[in-house]
Amino acid sequence: MPARAPETRRAAVLGSPIAHSLSPALHRAAYAELGLTHWTYDRFDVDEAALPGFLERLGPEWAGLSLTMPLKRAVIPLLDEISDTAASVEAVNTVVFTEDGRRTGDNTDIPGMVAALREHGIEQVDSAAILGAGATASSALAALARVCTGEIVAYVRSGARAGEMRRWGERLGVEVRTADWSDAAEALRAPLVVATTPAGATDALAAAVPERPATLFDVLYDPWPTELAARWSLAGGAVVGGLDLLVHQAVLQVEQMTGRAPAPLAAMRRAGEKALAER
Repeated sequence: MPARAPETRRAAVLGSPIAHSLSPALHRAAYAELGLTHWTYDRFDVDEAALPGFLERLGPEWAGLSLTMPLKRAVIPLLDEISDTAASVEAVNTVVFTEDGRRTGDNTDIPGMVAALREHGIEQVDSAAILGAGATASSALAALARVCTGEIVAYVRSGARAGEMRRWGERLGVEVRTADWSDAAEALRAPLVVATTPAGATDALAAAVPERPATLFDVLYDPWPTELAARWSLAGGAVVGGLDLLVHQAVLQVEQMTGRAPAPLAAMRRAGEKALAER
């Protein structure tokens, strides 16, 4: 009797908007490399209002979900449990469905940031700067809590944002000082600069890159390079990009959803680079 074909397993990325997501390219490349021919990975445009109904309609073939904005916090009340890492920043980007039907949430952005830095030789710094104070900035703070031994300065545009960053620092156990965005050029002298702002927000800072910059971690991957990253690299500084982060967090997602480790980092990176080049 021929061997029975394995049942299809499904995963997907949810968010709104979602058409730009590289996650399908990364996860499908991992499945191909791992020989998981019965696995599929799709994308669905789902907003906060539609999320509960979407989850309720999922069948037993579903293994996991990747989540992007605006769902990372909205999903938490819909889960059975979340990891300490996700709870530390109140953000879930990974949902895994267990065999007994439970929904578990995790945040792979934080260890993904740490892994991306380590891949570029950044194990520890004595101070750092964060550009921006949005949702990604809290994950950056949590990652810096693992690699920065001293002060972190967050450059923000409003007093409300400054208060939020200080509160996140207290919660995460890191020393955070806030400064006004008008002084953001000062951030570029830090041993590690993490840019968490939307496209175009740091373009004006490119002219202020110092003669001998240290390391820039710019979380954007499209468009790439940003003006700041291009000028930073031209000046001889080390640059960690958004694709580095995307690949490393996706590696952890693949491992959690499939139970197969290690996930094929190199193949996933190639798939991401190819998808970006075709845009």
